[in-house]
Amino acid sequence: MSEKLAILGGPRAVPAGTIKDWPPIDQTDREMVLASLDGGNHSFGPNCKAFQEEFAAWNGNRFAITTNSGTAALHMCLAACGCSAGDEVIVPAYTWSSSATCALHHNCIPVFVDIDFDTMNLDPDKVEAAITAKTKVIIAVHLHGLAADVERLLAVAEAHGLKVVEDCCQAHGATFAGRKVGTWGHCAAFSFNQNKCLCAGEGGMFVTDDAEFLSAAQALWSFGETRTPLEDRDYHAYALGWMYRNNDLSAAFGRAELRKLDGYLAAQKVNAARLSELLAGAAGLILPTEPPRREHTWYNYTLRFDMAALAHEADAAAFRDRIVKALQAEGVRTELWQRFILPAMTVFQARNAYGHGCPWVCPHARPVEYDPGEFPVARKHADWHTGMTTPLRAPNGPTAAEATARGIRKVMENIDQLDQLE
Repeated sequence: MSEKLAILGGPRAVPAGTIKDWPPIDQTDREMVLASLDGGNHSFGPNCKAFQEEFAAWNGNRFAITTNSGTAALHMCLAACGCSAGDEVIVPAYTWSSSATCALHHNCIPVFVDIDFDTMNLDPDKVEAAITAKTKVIIAVHLHGLAADVERLLAVAEAHGLKVVEDCCQAHGATFAGRKVGTWGHCAAFSFNQNKCLCAGEGGMFVTDDAEFLSAAQALWSFGETRTPLEDRDYHAYALGWMYRNNDLSAAFGRAELRKLDGYLAAQKVNAARLSELLAGAAGLILPTEPPRREHTWYNYTLRFDMAALAHEADAAAFRDRIVKALQAEGVRTELWQRFILPAMTVFQARNAYGHGCPWVCPHARPVEYDPGEFPVARKHADWHTGMTTPLRAPNGPTAAEATARGIRKVMENIDQLDQLE
């Protein structure tokens, strides 16, 4: 039955207030953060040390270092892998910019590889063709809470003597073959930004099982020193370093949220299953998948609009934008995430991160070109997608998923009305 879309003056499908904000703050959060505030060390304090130990135990890692961001943790991963000027780092053509700019931070050169459309992750079939004598690392991004095919990526890496860094910034608790992400590669990075399933406001975590990787990452993390703030520091810089440490207040918040993380992830799976059930068969939609041997955390429930079926391949991004505006008018909490593929971003097109063309003109680097046309799958995904985080997150339950599904179906079943917005 035809219904007038809210963007054209019809009633909203999702009443205001139906979807609650993330994260839900409770007494545990308040008590732990206030205890830190009342304590005597607000920089790298006792909660930082405890957070490292508790997160390593939760994820199954031998070592962990808490950082001020997931980006910092990624940079530390490249330092731990022994990367140096001119080394090449393989990165998915579609991901968050930090997955690639962390390479620039270490004077390395990002080399992009197209993604697999179904999983939205790095396509293992296309990695080998991108490997050169300069390649040092493959960054396996576990995008939107779904593990990349780490088994195949590790096999490629081993065949060529490369390291694998796991970018787990969106994938806390995701598994491949029953084993958590962050335990497969040589080292890994997590983020605790506001949007993440483990939220500490900001922050991150570097993890590894190798003591040598730990030592190299720690030096970058704390001013190039070899002794950490937990030790008797000599305040001597032995190598180039940054200040990537976390603070006690954020770590206290992270510890409180870690205690609730398993419950959050379980709720997201229930809510995602309900949303998928209600959207199954909806015309014009491509639902996210959960391949065999992988357990999704549903950090982001990513829809793609089938622009071929909707006869809008020629103006896919523009028509997608109209659909998203119509969904938002219905009260659906959805938005565009990364609308640019990384090779098309200015920093890579200009090849001028530090000025004077560096690091691309470094005498240790080889020439690298970034032609966006070489990544058609990433481009298609970027133009066809929209994402949702909040509707599936606590304190929302299946009722919120049901309301969201109603709003999405209403727009897709009355999509011809969008012609009035031209």
